[in-house]
Parts: sequence; C-alpha cells; structure tokens
Amino acid sequence: MAVSTESPPTSRTATAPAARGPSRFAWRRLERTSSPYLYIAPFFLVFAVFGLFPLLYTAYVSLTGWRADTEGSEHTFVGLDNYRALLHDQFFWNALKNTLGIGVLSTVPQLLLALGLAHLLNYRLRGRTFIRMGVLLPNVTSVAAVTIIFVQLFGRDYGLVNWVLGLFGVGHTDWQAGTLSSWVGISCIVTWRWTGYNALIYLAAMQAVPFELYEAAAIDGASRWRQFRSITIPMLRPTILFTVITSTIGALQMFGEPLLFSASQTPMAGGSQHQFQTMALYTYDQFWGKFKYGYGAAISWAMFLVIVLIVALNFVLARRMKGVDAA
Repeated sequence: MAVSTESPPTSRTATAPAARGPSRFAWRRLERTSSPYLYIAPFFLVFAVFGLFPLLYTAYVSLTGWRADTEGSEHTFVGLDNYRALLHDQFFWNALKNTLGIGVLSTVPQLLLALGLAHLLNYRLRGRTFIRMGVLLPNVTSVAAVTIIFVQLFGRDYGLVNWVLGLFGVGHTDWQAGTLSSWVGISCIVTWRWTGYNALIYLAAMQAVPFELYEAAAIDGASRWRQFRSITIPMLRPTILFTVITSTIGALQMFGEPLLFSASQTPMAGGSQHQFQTMALYTYDQFWGKFKYGYGAAISWAMFLVIVLIVALNFVLARRMKGVDAA
C-alpha cells in the first residue's frame, strides 16, 4: 500500500486567501468612496485658481491704496477707506442707477418675450428644428458685431429706427445723448441677443409638462390662454426663477454693450454725461482709465455684494410666492 508523502496544508497556507480578501475588499471600498471626489476635483481646482483666488485677492487689493502712478502703494493698507469713499461717490451711485435701470428694461421684456416665444414653439409647427436653431442664432453672434449694428440702427441722422418713427410723425431722437433713450437702445441689444436663449430653456421645461394635464383642461373647456396661465406658468416656476436669477446677474455685469454703444472719444465714461455708464464700465474706468487699482477693486466687491443682495431678494420673493400659492 502506497503511503502519501504529501504533507497536510499548514494553517498559514489555509489562511492565505482569507488574508488577501479583506485587503481587496478594503481597496474596492476606498475606490468606491473616493473616486467621485477625484472626478469632481478638477472643477474645484480650476475654480480655486481662476475663481476663488482672484476673488480673495481682489478683496485684499480693495483694502489698499494701490495706484499705478504711486510707487509702493500696493502695500499701503487703508482699511475700509475705499468703501467709505464709495458712499460719497456720485459717479458710483449714477453707475448703480444706470445698471439697475438698464437691467429692468432688458430683463423684464426679454423674459416675457422668451416665454411667449417658447409657448409658440411648443406647438406642432413645420420645420420646428430649423426655427429653434434660428431662435438661438442671436446668442451665438459676437456682442461687438451686434452692438455696432444696433448703433447704426439707432443713429441720430440716418438710423433706421428714427426713419421708421418719422413715418409716424416722431422727430429724430439722439438715442445716445439722453438717459432713458440710451437705456432703451442698450436694452434692445440685450433683449435681441438673449431672448432666444431663454426661450429654448422655457421650451425644454414646457416639453416636460405632462400632456395629460392639457387634455384634461381641454375637456373641461379651458382655452389655450387658460391652459397657459393655469398649467404652463405654475409648472415652469422653478425654470422662471432660474432665468430671472441668471438674467439679473448678466444685467448687473453688463459691460460690452454700453462700452460699444458710446459715440464719444471716451467710451468708458458711458456717454458725455455718464448717462449709461454701468458698474462694470465704471470699474473698468477706475482700473485702466485712472489706474486706481484699490478703488477699482472696492467697486468690484460692491458690485458683487449688490448682485448677491438682488439674487437673494429674487429667491426670497419666489419662495414667498410659492408659499402663498400652496396656501
């Protein structure tokens, strides 16, 4: 009878697979929990370099008396003196008034037109894809090209707008000389460029509304206007809030349109009497026109605080309206 010469497995050999199991499980668990953070890390890294750092550095510069024409002034700490000077700066308050005025004149008609346009595009039309692409074309055009064209349209002597108004007996208007007229001209540029963009956002939200709601309303005898007012608008409320906030931020940061709309030799002034100088334009003027880096940084932070305040106000009003409707 042959005797087996193989030795029985030792405890070390028997427990080897068990020793590798927990380590492999721990590595997979670590990979599963940490990989999402690695995927989003590039965004936060780019934001820290190009967003957070400039924001904090601008806050530091706003506390200094840094001027390009004064050597060593970048290290002169002045505290809140720049912000105190803003409270007594009539040009800053004028820029704030112009920014808010142009923002209201451009945002309100823009969103109303976008909502109506999206409602029309939501119907079954022939060539819907082509029409939707055409609606977005103004947004992809250059702001410089669009503004130059609109400057020609709003020309005092040979502008098309004055020619059309003259057919109805309205005299020629110097759109760039007056405060309200310049606001209207710039608002038309902004409205033309961004109405289609917001219309497509509303259209995407409308297509997510259940069609059964419209069928039930039609059976009950509700007209199209009644359906739009009672079904479409309430279902689009989160989207409307989003467009209001983004349009408000864009209006408060308006720069290119008023800069190119000016016909004077100093476009950063926003007209001969600063009648359409926005906060962004005034900041640029202080930085690169007068080289007051500290004061310009203070204006930038004041503009940032105004944006935060107005966006928060919009959010609070929207929440209250939602609460009233729910009640």
